[in-house]
Amino acid sequence: MARRTRVKICGITRLQDAHLAQELGADALGFVFVPTSSRFVTTEGAARIVGQLSPFVTPVGLFLNAEAEQVHAALQIMPSLLPQFHGQESGAFCDQFQRPYLKAVGLGAGNSVPCAESLSEFSQAIGFLFDSNEPGQLGGTGHAFDWTRLTGGIHRPLILAGGLSHQTVGKAIAQVKPYAVDVSSGVERDKGIKDADAMRAFMAAVRSADARTPDN
Repeated sequence: MARRTRVKICGITRLQDAHLAQELGADALGFVFVPTSSRFVTTEGAARIVGQLSPFVTPVGLFLNAEAEQVHAALQIMPSLLPQFHGQESGAFCDQFQRPYLKAVGLGAGNSVPCAESLSEFSQAIGFLFDSNEPGQLGGTGHAFDWTRLTGGIHRPLILAGGLSHQTVGKAIAQVKPYAVDVSSGVERDKGIKDADAMRAFMAAVRSADARTPDN
């Protein structure tokens, strides 16, 4: 069977960008619920977009050291939302919502890749997202980390983020063979405003890389 790398386009703030990402075949769309972010969107704004998505596109909500009440409120408004915890949340905090989630791991500033044992506290995580930010900070910086540091041992789906664009994603897929790639600044013309041509080029680059990369 041919390889298929899933794609998450993060930092969605506009309905037209969500519609195009969906038409191009994105598997997930990310909404940043962090008020200090230049890509911040309110839960009500995200809900208006999510309500018009295909049932086969996953909405992902990015939280950074949020209060539990904020997470509960977003999940109540958007029952299909997949939380992504991008801060220093404990496994107990993430697991309390009784649903699958993604846990981001920052590998900036030379931080080492956590071992599988240290990640085991996130018992309900269905995947781990590795980004170039420093632990406890947001990604979306446009900078990559050394992908060769991801040498295996992560026994749940691996999502790769940080510095990805149509020019770099092919090399990333060949080196890491991630379950999914996550792009934000690499498909933007301004923070939170997506570039249609860049999104098309990114999706085409992913599919081209899949065709060249053996799935083993």
